[in-house]
Amino acid sequence: MPLRFFSFLWPLLLSTLLAPTPVDAHHGWSSYDNKTLLKIPGTIEQSTYKNPHGTLQLKTKEGSLTVILAPPSRMETRGLRENMLSPGTSVEVEGYRKNAASKELRAERITVDKKTVELR
Repeated sequence: MPLRFFSFLWPLLLSTLLAPTPVDAHHGWSSYDNKTLLKIPGTIEQSTYKNPHGTLQLKTKEGSLTVILAPPSRMETRGLRENMLSPGTSVEVEGYRKNAASKELRAERITVDKKTVELR
């Protein structure tokens, strides 16, 4: 009897182990300089509105900058809709740079069309 049980169970176990699972590594915020809040105006070149958080590729006078936003559910709840982050839209982002030489910013708030949205 036990052998018959395992012959039935092993395909189920094997398929569970081999099933694809989403792996989206999330990073912590400790690597960002939270002592220097920056206000950076720019134009959206590209945006994503998906978990674990949205992102912007922002064209600034210094070059291109990757902006890490909040999770879509928080942005939606606070009034920042996906269509507000279209390419060509002018925004001002307030946030913390990852480090002095980094091209990445963790956004605390964003202003779009004179509307400021708190992201944290």
